[in-house]
Amino acid sequence: MKHDRREFLVAGAAGILAACGGGEGGGKGTAEKGAPPAYTKVDPATAAKVAGKVNYIGPKPARKIIDMSSEESECRRSHSGPVYSEEVVLNADGALANVFVYVSAGLEGKAFEPPATPVKLNQTGCMFRPHVAGVMAGQPLVIANSDPVTHNIHPMPVKNREWNQGQPPGAPEIERVFRFEEIMIPVKCNVHSWMKSYIGVLPHPFFAVTGEDGAFELDGLPPGEYTVTAWHEKFGTQTAKVTLTPSGAATAAFTFNS
Repeated sequence: MKHDRREFLVAGAAGILAACGGGEGGGKGTAEKGAPPAYTKVDPATAAKVAGKVNYIGPKPARKIIDMSSEESECRRSHSGPVYSEEVVLNADGALANVFVYVSAGLEGKAFEPPATPVKLNQTGCMFRPHVAGVMAGQPLVIANSDPVTHNIHPMPVKNREWNQGQPPGAPEIERVFRFEEIMIPVKCNVHSWMKSYIGVLPHPFFAVTGEDGAFELDGLPPGEYTVTAWHEKFGTQTAKVTLTPSGAATAAFTFNS
């Protein structure tokens, strides 16, 4: 599998022109040469975890139907029924999906090695999948187009470098790397206005995205005191403080409302 590997390099590197019009903005930060960082190793014998659930209370918002009628017939044909926005996805019991939950404080002074295994963002059915994703700074992000139509991937970060690249049907996967922590990066497709996604970039691996059951788990944490933050694109953020003893477990529950 061939990858189009391009990284958000420091100022002074040559910019990469976008395939769908518009270049990439300037990067931030300075590359430093030297010894590799001393990565934190968490002792499995004392590692702890935080688990919980995210709920919503209040009148259940009606899910918006996405209108694909003015676009390519291939987009419409890829769905057998109505296509709904993923802005608010609720279970019958009020569990809230697509919530990005992460450790926002308590890991200062620790460095974690980014995985070599990439996180994948696919364009299928003229939608981004997943709708919300997390990646470590320095971890590869691979973007695929599984549709028979042309898409483009256009992240709009503040701390990282913005880019905008077209991806025709059958084109090779695109591989990118975000260098700096950023919560959250909105992503859009300039070809199909309804296509939206969000990516959280963190300097550590302790993050999760809730599914339809609203549940999350942050495992393998060193003992300590932490702030856990839950982010939702419509309802904002909430925080909870937890204390983890060696090999211990804590619960963090979040409840959003309108």
